[in-house]
Amino acid sequence: MRHPLKAQPGRRFGDRGDAAIQAAIVYPLLLLVVIGLVQAALWGYARSIAQTAAREGVQAGRAYGSTPADGARQARSALERLAGDNLTNRQVSTAGSTAEQVRIRVSGTALSLIPGVENWHVSADASGAVERWVPPQGG
Repeated sequence: MRHPLKAQPGRRFGDRGDAAIQAAIVYPLLLLVVIGLVQAALWGYARSIAQTAAREGVQAGRAYGSTPADGARQARSALERLAGDNLTNRQVSTAGSTAEQVRIRVSGTALSLIPGVENWHVSADASGAVERWVPPQGG
């Protein structure tokens, strides 16, 4: 019968409990990395929602006979349909739009998993030329 305190071949006498200490150090770090990856994915998803809403707003605002306000309305509608809780504090702006160009900016805050870090700002811009009827040139 082996004595429990005697060194076993291939192990030093003072190695008992090392696995628990290593796990206590590694597991929290691994959990932090996983939470960081999930947070990055949530931010990316919120940014994708903002980009989609901005694109839909530009499509609506650049149509013949439409105004930038029509585009902003469509962007807000897209946000209501897509965002849920993933994008909060949503804002839609048409600043920078002209008679020839419509510009929609969608911004908001992405959902946060990290306590105390609430400012995961997201914004997306889209712009496009306004469709207009141009009479044919003589020829």
